[in-house]
Amino acid sequence: MRIVFAGTPAFAAASLDALADAGHDIVLVLTQPDRPAGRGMKLTPSAVKQAALARGLPLDQPASLKTPEAQAGLRDANADVMVVAAYGLILPQAVLDLPRFGCLNIHASLLPRWRGAAPIQRAILAGDTETGITIMQMDAGLDTGAMLTQTPVPILETDTAVSLHDTLAAAGARAIVAALADYSTLVPRAQDDRLATYAAKLSKEEAQLDWRQPAEILARAVRAYNPAPGAWTLLDGAPLKIWAAQACAESGQPGEVLHAEADRLVVACGGGALSLQTLQPAGSKRMAVAAFLAGHPLQPGTRLGR
Repeated sequence: MRIVFAGTPAFAAASLDALADAGHDIVLVLTQPDRPAGRGMKLTPSAVKQAALARGLPLDQPASLKTPEAQAGLRDANADVMVVAAYGLILPQAVLDLPRFGCLNIHASLLPRWRGAAPIQRAILAGDTETGITIMQMDAGLDTGAMLTQTPVPILETDTAVSLHDTLAAAGARAIVAALADYSTLVPRAQDDRLATYAAKLSKEEAQLDWRQPAEILARAVRAYNPAPGAWTLLDGAPLKIWAAQACAESGQPGEVLHAEADRLVVACGGGALSLQTLQPAGSKRMAVAAFLAGHPLQPGTRLGR
């Protein structure tokens, strides 16, 4: 097929590579403009741009698809289908109508559960045991289009957002190749809007741990906010990021340090306690709890979160 591909992060780049390897004619790649990144805030190309350049594919980086110029480029591409994966720009109806077979989205959940910007993290936060990939025929709504295929993926108890992202990126790449191979036989299925849940964008504020919550919920939060924005708390008024932790069966006042010795740092929660394993003080690198305690000795009874 003649494909226009639209995507931005590594999740999308995996599918672009898979479609090219499957022999499809990628007539145009769309990705967002380069953004400042890193300590020096240097303009950095997206993962999709890097993949497209490595393959010598035609590339465009419009700031919007609502302009006549952007739509003219898509019209000239004369694509059979537009494949969209974590692109980050709204596709107006005029763009949705351009390809012969419309626009297909690779979405990282089993729709209608977790429509929206952060389906991977929201699934972990909610304690879901399963997520997956939905290949969807796009419409003007937010992840509301008819479903073509679904691929279940288990959520492991050890999964962080980054590990589940990588699993889903690979599953999405396989799913879109399979869907296009069988496209003529696929039967669209309408979503049941009554079952829909919304995966709101993450914020740094919500990633601050509330020690009044049960340990199991906080352990999921640590996993869900890894790698971004990073779960955090306050220690002596300074932010302390928590990159790995496990729930354990101890009790105390929420936020109270119960144990702080050698390689063991246990903090009481609203129910149970959290054993902290990998930490990052402000201005420092990530470190194992033993290294943290060596440089930041704590006493039982110390309170986190204030």
